[in-house]
Amino acid sequence: MKLAFLGLGVMGYPMAGHLARAGHDVTVYNRSNAKAAKWVEAHGGRSAATPAAAAKGAEIVMMCVGNDDDVRAVAAGADGALSGMAKGTILVDHTTASAEVAREVDEAATKLGVAFLDAPVSGGQAGAENGKLTIMVGGDAPAFARAESVLATYARAVTLMGGVGSGQLTKMVNQICIAGLVEGLSEGIHFAMRAGLDAERVLDVISKGAAQSWQMENRGKTMIADKFDFGFAVDWMRKDLSICLAEARRNGAMLPVTAVVDQLYGQVQARGGGRWDTSSLIRLLNHPK
Repeated sequence: MKLAFLGLGVMGYPMAGHLARAGHDVTVYNRSNAKAAKWVEAHGGRSAATPAAAAKGAEIVMMCVGNDDDVRAVAAGADGALSGMAKGTILVDHTTASAEVAREVDEAATKLGVAFLDAPVSGGQAGAENGKLTIMVGGDAPAFARAESVLATYARAVTLMGGVGSGQLTKMVNQICIAGLVEGLSEGIHFAMRAGLDAERVLDVISKGAAQSWQMENRGKTMIADKFDFGFAVDWMRKDLSICLAEARRNGAMLPVTAVVDQLYGQVQARGGGRWDTSSLIRLLNHPK
């Protein structure tokens, strides 16, 4: 298929690469022209100077940018993707953003006869590089059916959750669950170390029981080793949690633990840890100031 991918960050770069390796004709756009040129050198295809130019002629346009404002600009701005898209095409947004902006972009797309899917992903940089992301999608079923096989190029699971905004709301649930879990894991490991236990042996034992989690399996040992220069950055997590908390204020959900963990991540940022992995919460316990 003729495709476009907008945004070549740590997630978008490998995701677009999977599309090219699958044989699709891919045009990319990135704010940094150098990054787009590097991608083309590695994967072929072509780059474009604006989202609109990249989207021109594409059957499906995928984007993965930073936040709500980026989504608005890249999708619906003066040189945004929608201004280059034809009626009957599909715009897919992989950004973790608000349900509100998803509905805004959908409204703009619908006026042009373009279908819109909000499709945030989970699985981090490793999931993107290995093509094993989980994609939670909001939008109408016919558009999802047309896009599903393309999205599956870099995913192990692609699931339609409901109407527009449902993908973003599901991603919020994902981040809420992770926030509390990482703090619980941090406190457990901290407690084990203070109690004089072999923390790695403790994790090996309890990971075979009800305490097992992805975070424990993939971050437990690095937390014990005080290593955080990798993975999903604290800055990104705070952005995501701010979206969760704002939505909770709108729908009346009670998120007391999420609110506390968000504040703790603020303390990590204050220590200069904005780019540390989210598992760095344990530093607040092991090295209190």
